[in-house]
Amino acid sequence: MAFVFAFAKANAQTTHLLDTIYANDTKNVALFFPEPIRQGITGSDNFVFTYNREKEQYFGLLQAKPGKESNLLVVNRNGSIFAYIVRYKKQLSKLNYFIPISSSIGNEKPIVTDSILAESSEERVDNRTYHYQKFCAYLLNRKQRIGRIKKRNEGIVLSVENIVFDKEELYFVIQIENNSTLDYDLNFLNLSIETRQKGKRKSLQRLYQEPIYKHKLPSKIVEGQMLRFVYVLPKFSLSNYRRAVLELNEKDGERNIEMRLSHRYINNPN
Repeated sequence: MAFVFAFAKANAQTTHLLDTIYANDTKNVALFFPEPIRQGITGSDNFVFTYNREKEQYFGLLQAKPGKESNLLVVNRNGSIFAYIVRYKKQLSKLNYFIPISSSIGNEKPIVTDSILAESSEERVDNRTYHYQKFCAYLLNRKQRIGRIKKRNEGIVLSVENIVFDKEELYFVIQIENNSTLDYDLNFLNLSIETRQKGKRKSLQRLYQEPIYKHKLPSKIVEGQMLRFVYVLPKFSLSNYRRAVLELNEKDGERNIEMRLSHRYINNPN
């Protein structure tokens, strides 16, 4: 699966022939980068690239299961992008790769032609929104699932396909499918954290979580249509007594869905 997550520079670049890195399921292949790793993504589930998501470090570990070749995309803290073909190989001749900055295929940050121009807070917000847009588009093109999280009501099917952690945010890839004979007008889709109160009088308390960014959120799902979109929220984790709740509400209708997400899904994102 080829990456469509176009983090590259705005200007046209010369096509790069990607180097190949080999890995297997019995050894860790270490990749050392010139700057700390901010994001690392493989294009297929039979390749796993692990790195410290809480505290940025300079190295990541690659493992692979037998299967077709794929690719690896790594973004450093300074925005430098590195891309490789990854393949499974039973016998490995190399276990450590020291990546020079010259191997970078580009940078996610737009090129500033006037070096004197300082980046304002508004520009930083725009750059972050640009990142959300591109990463959300990438997730919608990726066929990765966190599990079978699905609930339906009268032909309307609500699914959470994936939950992905990137830097300081959680990305919820959501799908709504309309298998009914009537169009579905979306009133709202809210995500809340539900706490189960202890004691004799057991009760539930909900706290609404405001998304930072919504990507391709529909207002209508017509008869027979299936639409996918992404909610971006600040990173959070849940104890055993708390869970996330998705509330899908129909405008001028009663085909509403309430889906509870276990803390296990939230605390173990992709």
